[in-house]
Amino acid sequence: MARQGGLLKVVGKLDDLSFYKSADGYLVRSKGGVSADRINSDPTFQRTRENNAEFGMSAAAGKLLRTALRNLMMTASDNRVTSRLTRLMTDVKNLDAANDRGERHVHEGFDLPEGKAVLKGFNFNSRAILSGILFKSYALNTTTGALDILGVIPRMDLVSAPGATHVTFKAGWSKLDFQMGEFETVISNSVNLPINNTASDINLTHAAAPALATGVHVFTLQIEFYQEVNGNQYSLKNGGYNALAVIDVV
Repeated sequence: MARQGGLLKVVGKLDDLSFYKSADGYLVRSKGGVSADRINSDPTFQRTRENNAEFGMSAAAGKLLRTALRNLMMTASDNRVTSRLTRLMTDVKNLDAANDRGERHVHEGFDLPEGKAVLKGFNFNSRAILSGILFKSYALNTTTGALDILGVIPRMDLVSAPGATHVTFKAGWSKLDFQMGEFETVISNSVNLPINNTASDINLTHAAAPALATGVHVFTLQIEFYQEVNGNQYSLKNGGYNALAVIDVV
């Protein structure tokens, strides 16, 4: 893989070269590699087949979580969250000690406390780490999903987006069955505060717990900034300050 230089940037194919744009700029790579038929049948590529099978399961697990939290991620995620989640799910899958190489599963990893610990603290927006946006402790009840943040003074306890006049807090409670590929997510009430020096208690609750019979409970907290103009609040979607993070996994 090489980076394109010069003023003219090319996208497309030319002979054995592929020109494309990525998050890292305009790149070029040459066509090559082994045919899919040989990879699927040649004993030499047994390890490759095992890697591919496990990578696919990790990618699917990451997609399941992203789908479960899509409504919250729309204003609080970065352009590398897919690859970062796939790597994380690979780490969880690697904890599966019950199955052979090539047949390890993410859901087996999540059966262990160590697997849940891997996901806890994950930030969907790497440009807005929750601990770098909110400087106030919170209390989560994993039985009811209630999340309390007491005595929040927005101007002191938050790193606010430039131009923001208000901030909204939401909590997500998801239950995911990574074996069956199923999920259910419930989202709490929203608490919207002006960014000033007034102390407020934030109490986020859910009408009911996710009803999915089996799976892992994933709790998230979102902080989203708004700007008020003529009485209306508009979300600041610059991506640099809206935070969404996994605060617990049980």
